[in-house]
Amino acid sequence: MAAKKFLMIHADDAGLAWSENKATQIGMIQGSISSTSLMVPCPWFYEMAQFCLAHPELDYGIHLTLTGEWKTYPFKPCASIEKIPTLVTPQGFFYSKRQSVIDFAKKEEVYIELKSQIETALALGLKPSHLDSHMYTLGLRQDFLEVYQQLGEEYQLPILLSKTLISINGIDPNSFQIPENNCFESIFMASYTDFENQGMTSYYEEVLDSLPDGVSMLLIHPAFTSDEMDQITIDHPNFGAVWRNVDATYFSSKACKEKLIKNNIELINWRSPEILNLLDA
Repeated sequence: MAAKKFLMIHADDAGLAWSENKATQIGMIQGSISSTSLMVPCPWFYEMAQFCLAHPELDYGIHLTLTGEWKTYPFKPCASIEKIPTLVTPQGFFYSKRQSVIDFAKKEEVYIELKSQIETALALGLKPSHLDSHMYTLGLRQDFLEVYQQLGEEYQLPILLSKTLISINGIDPNSFQIPENNCFESIFMASYTDFENQGMTSYYEEVLDSLPDGVSMLLIHPAFTSDEMDQITIDHPNFGAVWRNVDATYFSSKACKEKLIKNNIELINWRSPEILNLLDA
C-alpha cells in the first residue's frame, strides 16, 4: 500500500441545502467525489437521505452537528430542547460559534443530541459507513472526544479522529488523550488563504500533483451557484457560495478525473479496505 496513492475525496455538509445536495449527488454519480456525510438537523437532510437510499452503492456517513454558523440560516437540534439546554441559544438554535459550545455544553447533553441525530438517520433506513464532525467541534474538548468515541463504539462505526483537524481549529492536540493508532492524519482541506490567494482549483491540482503515497483524504464542500446559497452564506466568504461552487465544478469535471489518472491516484471511501485497515492498525 505504501507504494500506491489512495485518496478519499469527501464532501461535507450534505443536507445543508438543495444546491449542496445536487452538487454532491452529481459529483458522486458522474464526478470524482467518493464519499459524503449528511447533516441530520438541516432542512434538506431528508432529500439527501432519500438519494442515499436510492443509491446504496454510494458511501455516506453522519456529519455530527453542534453548531450552525450561518447568519440567517440557524439549525435546531434533533433532541428536545428541554433535554439539551446547554447546547442552544435562548431561541432554541445551535450556537453559531464553536467557542460557545466549548464554554457551555455539557458532555451528557452532547451525547443525547448526537445520539438523536444518529437515530433519526437510522430510522429512515440509512446505513452510514462512518461518523464525522461538523467544523470538527468534537475535537475541541477531551470529553467531546470521549462522546465521539463512545458513539462510534456503540454503533460499531469508524469515526474520523485527527490531530491535524484539531490543529486546524487552533488547539494543541497533544493536550488531549487520543488513540494514536485510530487517527487519520494525511488530510487536506483548503484554507481561506488558499481561497484568496492561489484560488481553489490551483490548490486542488497542487494537492493531487503532490499527493503522498499511502492513504489520504481531501475534504471539500460542494454546492452549485444559486440564490439559495448566496443567501445562506451571506457575509461568510469562508466556505461560502463562491468557494463551494468551485468545489462542485472541479470535482465533477473531466479535468479532475484526468488529473487523478495522470497521478495514478485510486479513489477510495470509508468502506474500502485501505481505510478500515488503517484505522484498525
